[in-house]
Amino acid sequence: MDATRIRHVVEVTTGDRRIGAAVAVGAGAVFGLLSGWWIPRGPLTTTAALVTMAGGFLTGVVGGLAMRSRWAMVIAPVAFVVVVELLRIGAVGPTVDRPVLTTYGLIALVVGRGVHGVLALLPMVVGVAYGALLARRLFIAGDGAGDTARSRLGAGMIARRTALALGTVAVLVVGAGFARPARTAAIVGEDGRRVEGSIAELTSIEVDGHDLGLMIRGHDVTDPVILFLAGGPGGSEVGAMRRHLPMLEEDFVVATFDQRGTGRSHHELEPVDTLTLDRAIDDVIAVTGHLRERFGVDRVLLVGQSWGTMLGVLSIDRAPELFSGFVGVGQMVDMTETDRIIYEDTLAWARAEGRDGLADRLEEIGPPPYGNILDYETALAYETDVYPYDFSVNSEGRGGFSENLFVEEYTLLEQLHALGGFLDVFSVLYPQLTELDLRAQVPRVDVPVVLMMGRYEARGRAEPAAEWFELLDAPAKEWIEFDTSGHRPLFEQPEEFHRAMVDEVLPLLGSPR
Repeated sequence: MDATRIRHVVEVTTGDRRIGAAVAVGAGAVFGLLSGWWIPRGPLTTTAALVTMAGGFLTGVVGGLAMRSRWAMVIAPVAFVVVVELLRIGAVGPTVDRPVLTTYGLIALVVGRGVHGVLALLPMVVGVAYGALLARRLFIAGDGAGDTARSRLGAGMIARRTALALGTVAVLVVGAGFARPARTAAIVGEDGRRVEGSIAELTSIEVDGHDLGLMIRGHDVTDPVILFLAGGPGGSEVGAMRRHLPMLEEDFVVATFDQRGTGRSHHELEPVDTLTLDRAIDDVIAVTGHLRERFGVDRVLLVGQSWGTMLGVLSIDRAPELFSGFVGVGQMVDMTETDRIIYEDTLAWARAEGRDGLADRLEEIGPPPYGNILDYETALAYETDVYPYDFSVNSEGRGGFSENLFVEEYTLLEQLHALGGFLDVFSVLYPQLTELDLRAQVPRVDVPVVLMMGRYEARGRAEPAAEWFELLDAPAKEWIEFDTSGHRPLFEQPEEFHRAMVDEVLPLLGSPR
């Protein structure tokens, strides 16, 4: 179609500004319908992010061309946002719930709606500018007023052209950032060559229709295999394993599992009504089966941290024949009791420190568990103030897993969604855990157990863990304490953790090195 025919079509359909505005609204609404139906939480994969950017740009071009005005920069995005928000009403989780002005609420707003907005609305606004520019050129060129219009070029026109150029560059930069694939470096020797027999890969396996992400690394594929379960629920420790524990790969094949809805498995959150404790255990068993087959081993060593310790114990209780042993780091036993103790200690601390507003709010919401998931922020977010210790001597600081997000094993989208994914998974899965108590439900396991605890662990975790360990009936069991750590000793003191794994855990399993 040549320029004259394009001009004719546009002129016929949008000669009336009201019709042009309706077309811009319709374009934004249609794009909103498609987005809200396809990705109600916003783009969760690189492909979805790039398609969203392309769709936003094309929507903007249509709106700008139809209105022949940059006012479409407002009209089309507003229509898009309204429709998307209406369609995501049924979605569950802080990133899609009504925005709340708390720290966690603002994080959810930025990494949820904020990221979606950048990917959809920035290209849309730039697309409107191009559409309006195209309309002006078509109609100015067609009505003989080109010379007059060009004579009016001045500071305003230069500013608009400059803004368009900058916007175009911004879209291209954002697109390139989101297009960057995740990768993990090969394991190399002193000569810079890949170590023979090593493994270093990012992969996924299908479990019950969901692609679940794994990072697998090791210097020798014949070494004992570890399956690592992160905490949360909702945490991802791919970055922490890469930053703090590469030495573990020298003696083990380490499979770091991103549980469904987290990290590299974040895009598999839906449908949330199937995100259950029972299925989480099934996922662990399925991944373990994959590792056994992949590496030709009868049993896998299960290592969990925080929530991952409870998930690990429940998995071993269901299928002990799959596992050679269990290592619980920052062992959790009864989450409701833990939360209540931390709540009580936080309330006492707030009163002692003169934090009257916090104390009043804690008294208002009462002790856990909570129906409103964001109330956990009030009750639990002051842990490092209530139980202070010196983080400066440790490999990982007080920021925990959020310090470890910017590694190449995550895509940019996975990095941005890590905190939001944590909140969304937590909101769905955590309420299902309030009745769990390993002291009553798992007093016996059929594999050796090693608990590794930090000296400065919060008493709400340390005391139930000690009680469970004392009564636990297991073929062998051992308690190891790390002297400068809190809840995350494997990342706070990684060298000591590695040494304990080699010198204490392997001999306990009958695999001396």
